[in-house]
Amino acid sequence: QVQLVESGGGLVQAGGSLRLSCAASGFTFKSYSMGWFRQAPGKEREFVARISWSGGVTNYADSVKGRFTISRDNAKNMVYLQMNSLKIEDTAVYYCAANLGSTYYRTDDYGYWGQGTQVTVSS
Repeated sequence: QVQLVESGGGLVQAGGSLRLSCAASGFTFKSYSMGWFRQAPGKEREFVARISWSGGVTNYADSVKGRFTISRDNAKNMVYLQMNSLKIEDTAVYYCAANLGSTYYRTDDYGYWGQGTQVTVSS
């Protein structure tokens, strides 16, 4: 069955860094673009970053551009999110997902989701 398992979340001080990982299985990973989303308490799930199937194209939300980097390793069925210069407002549960639709920024276009990993940024 399809599985996406995130890891690497935790508690970090503002200005610090974290690297999230997502292990994929149960589908042809290299054929799908992959995305990261996040959801803060009381807020809707929002797009963070996306990477094309080949890794050649990446897209970012304006709020993380220049601080976060998405990457993938198709040989290992892994997708990563390097998060630098973290801010308190980056606190959220982060989800990786496989893109099955025609856009990259809408949750509705993602069909496979992980269970999420908590990122907490403190002052």
